[in-house]
Amino acid sequence: MSRKTILRRTLAGLATGAVLAIGAPLAASAHVTVNPNTATPGSYATVNFRVPTESETASTVKVEVALPTDTPLSSVLVEPVTGWTATVEKGALPAPVEVDGNTISDAALKIVWQADPGIGIGQDQFQIFSAVLGPVPDTGHLLLPATQTYSDGEVVEWAATPDQVAADDTLEPAPVLYINDAPPTGEHSHGTSTTAASATDDHSSEASATTSDSSSGVALGLSIAALVVAAAGAVLGALAFARRPKRA
Repeated sequence: MSRKTILRRTLAGLATGAVLAIGAPLAASAHVTVNPNTATPGSYATVNFRVPTESETASTVKVEVALPTDTPLSSVLVEPVTGWTATVEKGALPAPVEVDGNTISDAALKIVWQADPGIGIGQDQFQIFSAVLGPVPDTGHLLLPATQTYSDGEVVEWAATPDQVAADDTLEPAPVLYINDAPPTGEHSHGTSTTAASATDDHSSEASATTSDSSSGVALGLSIAALVVAAAGAVLGALAFARRPKRA
């Protein structure tokens, strides 16, 4: 086999490896998630919905998060986001629910974030949408299905339950807030605990989520940098081998 052939195959292999190594972690993280993803029963949890744009041709212009109706939340507050209109849609529950001795027939059903004209989450971008949910019900977990609408009309439903995703990892997972249940083994936890109603606890939880996200970003950056250095070293080695004079 000629040296040129060896060099060509070496470079091709390195390119393929780089694409797989970098693309895999990025693809795995490109989901609509809730951070922190754990909460304490009875608390008022500040949660952050992280919405990335996966489309290469359109921007995200609308995000909807469906709230539970079997364990309704009596208090839902949203943080204003520049360039977006946030609305908490309320209405009748499918059936009345007993909460702390009170019968609730109406509750918050959905949170909608709508981008103003000319605004959107572009390619390779993400947006954080924050809300306070409470009191957190004493249950296993809350499924918070999200609907993501793009500027070209495409709609992505992030609605698969943890069990459905475990059986078929090609499904689009819904954000899940774990309460009494533990997050599935191997699931990335973007934060560790919920916030209470006090401002101090709210800020503490937000800082925890931010720290976790920053750590993940640093780890990914270091992995990519290491891969680049290794690839460069291999290329230089291949070039040196190709340039060695042939023995008589």
